[in-house]
Amino acid sequence: MASKSKGKKKKGEVVFLVCEETGDLNYVLRRKPGSEKLRLRKYCPRLRRYTMHTEKKMK
Repeated sequence: MASKSKGKKKKGEVVFLVCEETGDLNYVLRRKPGSEKLRLRKYCPRLRRYTMHTEKKMK
């Protein structure tokens, strides 16, 4: 009998990147637990420019 899951199981914790200026959740990432908090310069569609995004965990 064939296995139901065909792909690999994705590991890591799910984190969201939140725009510091608007507060919008714009990006979803998987990353290794235990590393420091992410802070990246990403595109914000509402402002139509690049802004700083910080990591936020959802439970």
